[in-house]
Amino acid sequence: MPETVEVVCERQGCELDMFEVHYTYDVPDDHGVSELVCPYCADGSQLAEIQL
Repeated sequence: MPETVEVVCERQGCELDMFEVHYTYDVPDDHGVSELVCPYCADGSQLAEIQL
């Protein structure tokens, strides 16, 4: 099963509470949340992975 990562945007004023990233292919080992941007506010500087 491909990896799923839950991400939260902590930017003040952003209306998005969380989103999921579903990887359907192999990604480089150094790929992480820092490579993403929020789909709502387009800011990537305040994204954090939700640890369950």
